[in-house]
Amino acid sequence: MNIAILLLNQGRGSGEVAREHVRHLLKIGHKVYFLYPGNNDEIEGAENINIKLHTHIMPVHEYLPSAGDKQLQVARMNHEEMMAYLPDYENALREIASDVDIFIAHHANLSSVAVHNVALEFEKPYVVFAHGTGIEPRHDMLWDDENWAMIKRALLEAKGIIVTTEYVRDQLVKPIIDIQDNKFLILPCGVDLVDFQPDNTVGIKEKYDLPETYVICPGALTKSKGPQNVVESATEFSDLALSVFIGAGELQEELEEKLGDRGRFLGFVSSEDKAKLINAATLLVAAPEKKEHFGIIYAEALAGGTPCVAYEGGGVGSIVTPTEGILTERSPKILGQKINYLLQNSGLRRQMAVSCRDRAEKLYDYNNLVQKLVGWLEGLR
Repeated sequence: MNIAILLLNQGRGSGEVAREHVRHLLKIGHKVYFLYPGNNDEIEGAENINIKLHTHIMPVHEYLPSAGDKQLQVARMNHEEMMAYLPDYENALREIASDVDIFIAHHANLSSVAVHNVALEFEKPYVVFAHGTGIEPRHDMLWDDENWAMIKRALLEAKGIIVTTEYVRDQLVKPIIDIQDNKFLILPCGVDLVDFQPDNTVGIKEKYDLPETYVICPGALTKSKGPQNVVESATEFSDLALSVFIGAGELQEELEEKLGDRGRFLGFVSSEDKAKLINAATLLVAAPEKKEHFGIIYAEALAGGTPCVAYEGGGVGSIVTPTEGILTERSPKILGQKINYLLQNSGLRRQMAVSCRDRAEKLYDYNNLVQKLVGWLEGLR
């Protein structure tokens, strides 16, 4: 097949999913057009297309730290603003449409509207990968009504909708758009099972001067990601393990002061070091303020054989079951108590570690996930 994959921008979580799909589609012989603003031949073998915007202001789902006036959140655009961006994406899609068998639009926003319009014009099928970050703002009373009407139509008229979890389908999409279950493909994010694997830990504790036992909390140090909850929970287990945070953000100085000598903040680390740090950790812990749609860090922990203790809710329960960790009510104290419990039960942790790796190999191998995607797409043509 000739497949076009459109991103709103370079992206982080959803962008990484798209990139892995591109690489694996190429590997099994498909032609892939990969489009987003700023794409400068990113993936070898793909038809990389840099979408030329009419302005220097990048449309985004969520603002990055220190973005200043260089970004505009799509869910807060008025109708005139969104319509100004739409031709940028449509023109790039029209240039390749005649050679495309099926389009994949990432996110329910102006990217899905652009694909909808061009696919109809060229009588080509399309699907939408409806990540939670595109749908969730409508639940918070965002999206201009005219813009949302266009987005809704794009989803309703798509051949199919991809979501990462049943939570996204049942709690985010279906309550506001009446789409039947048989139009959905539940396709979780995959994991690099080579980088994230229990034996890939050589030298990492020595590099960062870490003890044998530590719990790790990856992610931006922002309120929504919940590192403040993990810091608070540390009072329940600090005599058993060090708390290690990787990532940066505006809360770092405040959290360092509160945590004191009970933990360490390593800041941004390389992808290689991140994988090794997760693989070598005794537990992965997380306590985000909002319910996560998927949560790639949990799948990465499973692949590394690292049991998880995290807040319940959202899509996390589709990744971490009672055989791979513990999901707790949304209380720092109870989170800390459950971390304490697992730290004192090495036999249970060893059993969980085996189950973690087994579950990752069965559910989060990109080779299998992309084969599933291809079979589904072929059935829609």
